[in-house]
This record gives sequence, structure tokens and C-alpha cells, in this order.
Amino acid sequence: MSVKEQHSSKRILMGEDTNALTWLIILNALFFSGILFIKVIYDLTAGHSQTTEFNIDNWVAMPAEGYRFLTRPWTIFTYMFAHNSIWYLISSLLWLWCFGYILQDLAGNNKLFPVYLYGGVFGGIIFLITAGLIPSIHINAAAFSLMGAGTSVMAVAIAATALTPGFRIFPMLNGGIPLWVLTLIFAAIDLGTIGLSNGAVAAAHIGSGLTGFFYIYQLKRGNDMGGWMIRLVNWINNLFNPEKKYQQQDYSYKVIRKPYEKTHQFSQQKLDEILDKINDHGYHYLTEEEKEFLKKASKENI
Repeated sequence: MSVKEQHSSKRILMGEDTNALTWLIILNALFFSGILFIKVIYDLTAGHSQTTEFNIDNWVAMPAEGYRFLTRPWTIFTYMFAHNSIWYLISSLLWLWCFGYILQDLAGNNKLFPVYLYGGVFGGIIFLITAGLIPSIHINAAAFSLMGAGTSVMAVAIAATALTPGFRIFPMLNGGIPLWVLTLIFAAIDLGTIGLSNGAVAAAHIGSGLTGFFYIYQLKRGNDMGGWMIRLVNWINNLFNPEKKYQQQDYSYKVIRKPYEKTHQFSQQKLDEILDKINDHGYHYLTEEEKEFLKKASKENI
């Protein structure tokens, strides 16, 4: 089996339980289903007028008023998973799948969640600041809020493009379409849908995009801003699953080949470790020695 085939087999699939892209799509879908379910139950028990007055969206959307946000600080995280329209949800998840798949494949599975969260948090902060500076929004702040995955998806799109702007999609179409062209189309649709009337939301999306660019800029310099998130998740996982951390290993020597049998000069275990490293962190994280090993192993077709 060639190295290219090995890498394809090691590539994390959408159905795997460790796939960050899969979990982001699931979380967004669950949030939408949960909010819709609560609205239906509340409507059946309290009546439509009471449901409208209660307005469940206000408890998960990012408010434009600073004092209201202080009473609902969790909204800086919940808003990026909550949608009030099935069409907004579908469009957000399609763009998330498109750019998230590329970012995950090029930078590693562990980069997608941090970029999504960083983009959402900093986008929410910029929205709050901008809403307080724009007079028209300040007067009618109760009518404005930030909601949906669009802000975080902008960070993912810009991060993927900043990592490899020359990456081409649909290679069968005259050599492929550069990723930056798709990103421009997405940005034009996204900001055009928001419109100039809601400048605070547009500012949030632009700020989120800059956050994604800064994340990749730091990553290329060797600073992984999302490393602490991964370590925290691994620590919690080990805390609740100690058998994985302290799994006993068999150190006994085992002979698995016949005497005088010719063995391959490349270690299959080392090759697997390098491919796992590419999947988790991206090709650019490999050392020169590891890159040379892959090159030689590819020629040997192991």
C-alpha cells in the first residue's frame, strides 16, 4: 500500500465519533431541534401570545444591550449554535461543511473547534461593542441580537483560506477553482444577506474572519492558540476514562518473523505515527526527517 493510500485510510471520516466537524454539525442541529421543541411545548401549554411574549430566542441569542448581556453571559457561547430559521441552519451547515472539511484536512482535526469557538466569541464581543457605538442600534437595541453559526463559519472560512489560499476545489474543472474565489463568494453572500442596515452583525462577521486569519498566522509561527482547549478536553476525557490513560502495555518480546527473513527497512509503526500526526496537526507540523521518511516510503510503496 502506498503512502497516499495509507493517508487516505487514516483520514478521519464524517461518521467517526472523534470528528470535530461531525460534532459541530450535530450540536447546531440539536440546538435548533431543542429550541423548536421548547417553543412547541410552550405554545401548547401557555398559548401563542404567551410564547411570543416569552421569546425563547432571547435566552440563547447574543443581545445588543450591554446590561442585558451581563444578566445572560452564557449567550456568548449559545448564540453560535442557535438558529431561528431552518433555512439559516441549512445554509450555515453547508458552508461549515465546505470550509470545515478543507481546514480539517489541511490543518488537522484538532484545529476546527478552536477556530469555530474563537471566531464566535470574538465576533460576539465586537458585536456588543459596535452595537453600543451605533446610535440607531443603541436606541432600538431590544430589537437587535446576534444568532446563528454564520459568525463562526466566517472564521473557519478565512482560516482555511489563509492556510492555503492556492488550494483548489473541483480539480476536474480546468484544473480546479482556487479556494480564495469560493471564500469571496461566501463573504459576498454572507455580508449581502446581512445588509448595511445591521452594521453590528456585519462587524461581528468581519471581526470573526480576522480572528480566523490571526489564528492561522500564529499557527504558522508555531503558536497553536487552541492547544489549551485540546489539552483540557484530553484531561477531562482521561479524568472520566482512567482506563485509557493507564492502560497496561505488554512489554514482552515477541518474535513475529522467521529467522533470516528479509524485512523492510521502513517501520510500519513509524509510518502510522507520522500519518496520525498529519491528521491531528497538519503536514506543516512534520519535521524534515519525517518528511524525508514519507518521501522514501512513498517510493518503496509500503
